[in-house]
Amino acid sequence: MGQEKLPDKQKRTQKDYSLAFKLQVIEEVEKGLMTYKQAQHHYGIQGRSTVLVWLRKHGRLDWKINAMKGKPTPNGKIRELEKKLKRLEQEKEILNRAIDIADQTLGTDIRKKYLLLSLEASKQQEPEQPMPPSE
Repeated sequence: MGQEKLPDKQKRTQKDYSLAFKLQVIEEVEKGLMTYKQAQHHYGIQGRSTVLVWLRKHGRLDWKINAMKGKPTPNGKIRELEKKLKRLEQEKEILNRAIDIADQTLGTDIRKKYLLLSLEASKQQEPEQPMPPSE
């Protein structure tokens, strides 16, 4: 990526911001390479909310004021979902171990019984698909 890093943190004037430069900064922020404040510092952009304004105007994600209040950033949302996925995988592992222990201790086969019951229940819940008219 052709970054326009300025020597010695030189400040830019508003006239220097080409659309290509704005889109480059937006892309880096939306990919999670840096926050909009980090981009502002990295590229020597003077305005405190200039990059945020660009994100709202040209960005692909929802950067509107109301959308950002109380909501995590896209990277924060990804981290939150990854944590939730990891926790659910751990819970699944614990439940599977509990089923295995119960099967060994009680001499049952819970997994097979549960599988048959869940298959029957899912068949009952599926709406019947209408047959296509024959020609």
